[in-house]
Amino acid sequence: MSKEDIRKEIEELSARINHLNHQYYQKDISEVSDYEFDMLLEKLLKLEAEHPDLKLAHSPTTRVGGTVTKNFPTVKHKHPMLSLGNTYSKEELAEFHKRVQKGLDGAPFQYFCELKFDGVALSVTYTNGVLSQAVTRGDGSKGDDITNNAKTIKTLPLKLQGSAFPQEFEARGEVFLSKTAFTQLNKKRSDAGEETYANARNTASGTLKMQDSSEVASRKLDMFLYSMTTDQSALNTHSASIDLLIELGFNVSPTFKKCSSLEEVFAYIDEWEEKRNTLPLETDGIVIKVDSFAQQEQLGFTAKSPRWAIAYKYKAESASTSLNDITYQVGRTGAITPVAELEPVFLAGTTVKRASLHNANEIARLDIRVGDTVFVEKGGEIIPKVTAINLEKRSDTSTPVKFITQCPECGSELVRHEGEAVHYCPNYGGCPPQIKGRVEHFIFRNAMDIDSLGGRTIDQLFQQDLLKTPADLYYLTYDDVFQLEGFKELSTKNLLQGIENSKQQPFENVLFALGIRFVGRTVAEKLANHFGNIDKLASAGFEELIEVPEIGERIAESLVQYFGEPQNQEEIGRLREAGLNFQIDEDKGTLESEVLEGKSFVISGVFTEFSRDELKEKIKRNGGKVVSSISAKLDYLLAGENMGPAKLAKAEKLGINMISEQDFLSMLNQ
Repeated sequence: MSKEDIRKEIEELSARINHLNHQYYQKDISEVSDYEFDMLLEKLLKLEAEHPDLKLAHSPTTRVGGTVTKNFPTVKHKHPMLSLGNTYSKEELAEFHKRVQKGLDGAPFQYFCELKFDGVALSVTYTNGVLSQAVTRGDGSKGDDITNNAKTIKTLPLKLQGSAFPQEFEARGEVFLSKTAFTQLNKKRSDAGEETYANARNTASGTLKMQDSSEVASRKLDMFLYSMTTDQSALNTHSASIDLLIELGFNVSPTFKKCSSLEEVFAYIDEWEEKRNTLPLETDGIVIKVDSFAQQEQLGFTAKSPRWAIAYKYKAESASTSLNDITYQVGRTGAITPVAELEPVFLAGTTVKRASLHNANEIARLDIRVGDTVFVEKGGEIIPKVTAINLEKRSDTSTPVKFITQCPECGSELVRHEGEAVHYCPNYGGCPPQIKGRVEHFIFRNAMDIDSLGGRTIDQLFQQDLLKTPADLYYLTYDDVFQLEGFKELSTKNLLQGIENSKQQPFENVLFALGIRFVGRTVAEKLANHFGNIDKLASAGFEELIEVPEIGERIAESLVQYFGEPQNQEEIGRLREAGLNFQIDEDKGTLESEVLEGKSFVISGVFTEFSRDELKEKIKRNGGKVVSSISAKLDYLLAGENMGPAKLAKAEKLGINMISEQDFLSMLNQ
């Protein structure tokens, strides 16, 4: 058999299997038996293994996965993936309708209505009819390239049907786990003695970022497409682009409808309020878009969302059940969170057994009592919360809840700081949940990024008296780890290597990892850049700290208190001795110029040459500083497209200099 014959057979087999996949997954038609399909796939796999140079980019064998991706490259979106404004009432929707009418000067228009699916937004690009890239939403301006994992989604075409498609275009949609697939996955994990997942949306999101694409394939992700964008299309309406997506073989939910009036939109909303529960995945509302692309362009954007589209959210599903008890959890900072222990009740697709009661003030506000019949909702369809009490069912013998006075874990007397609603356990160095919580925070991705270490291992190390502070991680020996349950030679070496690799994390990561109260990732970066090293930061007084841009009194007080504690000074000393970075990397701190020295900037809108994060870095490297809010002291508002009207109005009122991206580049070139 010649090379050309083999190439031709691979092409024919790929085309045949892709066709059978489309028929089965999108039209529910089985043209061949499972055995015949498996034999075709096995034959193709064998040919590709023998002739890897002839494997097609759109080969259906990529559906089964097998590639391993250690890092997902960050990709800038050609068109920003903006979020939608939300409304929860028909009255607010009517106001949106009036704004659209006014923005279009009374011209006639139509709406395109579709269900808002509870999935993960994904952008897919096709070049010459072949899937070439798949990118997550990320922060809206850039996301992660997860192309290999996206290829495992059976309903996502690898090669398009026919030839009536633009040379290059981008389609967007929601990746989801169906209710059936999610139930099957949790049953599999439960049978294996593993912890089950809480909700389908977060599980789908985590699945898309798994390193092993064969594991992604086993999860049976699905995808509904909802938009198409191209520079080469003559399409005039959103509905026409949806029709084209369907024609090209994409999986589009058939639940959409064009509406010519607000009354028709209301009727669509009412129709699907109950019907949506019959769909294979969770939904939480309706998306309403102006259909004409020309009219969309005329209406334009705000800084965060289009003016021509809005999401109508259905009211959160509610259920009533019994409050069996109130328990108390201790967080890594010592914060005490009361938890409602409920009689299990099915709500919005999952069984709810527990719900947060937040703090003592919330318990008092609700006047909640053990034995009450309570109403439970899922905030954003995910987090359960108690919203009200059915007083008609309250027992005459019930008594008000007395918030605990001692830590449920270590017995320490609780404290409550003036002006705060939360109670705290002050036993910083001896309360088990605080100790383990600080270590778990320390190893987070945005902190020390020790992905080879998890909660179960942390608990084992704690129980063995090997881990009392994060610094103890750097003094673990091979024998310490090897004797833990589930550890063998390779896993022991991997854990110790992961801990060793974490020493390369920059100062701002280390500062965030320390878990100082009110010091999040962004604050840690600002402090690291301002002071340069831990010694200058630790010796800074309250007045010096609040002079740092965007560092308020609460953060300053927390920093002074933290660095004043002897046990924290000792911890930093041990971490320094272990080799962690406690000063800004010299290369990173090197300025490109001082042309922006002493100048402050607010960044707003969408830009062509840079992402917002890249602009921030560019400003810093040229001596300037970036602040988050507009004030009379601001030097420049760096304004991109679709800038928010509120910032624009405030800047104009205060007479702030507004510059474009090109103006900014000119400043740098001076």
